[in-house]
Amino acid sequence: MNIWNLLVDSFPKILVPGLVMTLPLTVIAFSIAMVIAVATALVQIARIPVLKTLARFYIWVIRGTPLLVQLYVLFYGLPNLGIMIDPFPSAVIVFSINEGAYCAETMRAAIESVPKGQLEAGYCVGMSWLQTMRRIILPQAFRTAFPPLSNSLIGMVKDTSLAANITVMEMFMATQRIVGRTYEALPLYIEVGAIYLIFSTVLTWVQRKGEKRLSRAGY
Repeated sequence: MNIWNLLVDSFPKILVPGLVMTLPLTVIAFSIAMVIAVATALVQIARIPVLKTLARFYIWVIRGTPLLVQLYVLFYGLPNLGIMIDPFPSAVIVFSINEGAYCAETMRAAIESVPKGQLEAGYCVGMSWLQTMRRIILPQAFRTAFPPLSNSLIGMVKDTSLAANITVMEMFMATQRIVGRTYEALPLYIEVGAIYLIFSTVLTWVQRKGEKRLSRAGY
């Protein structure tokens, strides 16, 4: 089989795991990460000493340790304690917690960029702190945070390749298996890189469309 035929034959075998595993993993993990990020950011803004300390500790530990190490600790380390988690849920948990720490700092900065008068205005119309955050502050903060959060999402798409290390059958692991059969590492790894590039390009296009819409809306 020549290189061209190999690439044509392997393309769907790599793309399908990307569509049924890589993208769902990204969407699910990033959605959970955003919940974690908003909660962690609000805890810091609320200035509740104990909770703020726990939030800062969480961010410090997660941002200070490699994602790959976190995957290994959960998937290969916890079984020593009798805790067994399947590969895909393990990947979702680790990616969510990891991305949540980074996005929490993005959200915190975005919330702090909203003029303090907005919070005072909420109090003046009888809103509680949580109501003001939900109805006034967070919508503005999300608009500010949209570009960096989009970049984080694109980065997560590429980071999911690390899930191959805990036997998640995503695009990179599918490629590794084909390489193991054909011994054609260079063209196949270039091909999977091109597919990641396609995914990232589509998300970049969506990001630009979103930014233009927000700009037209006057934000």
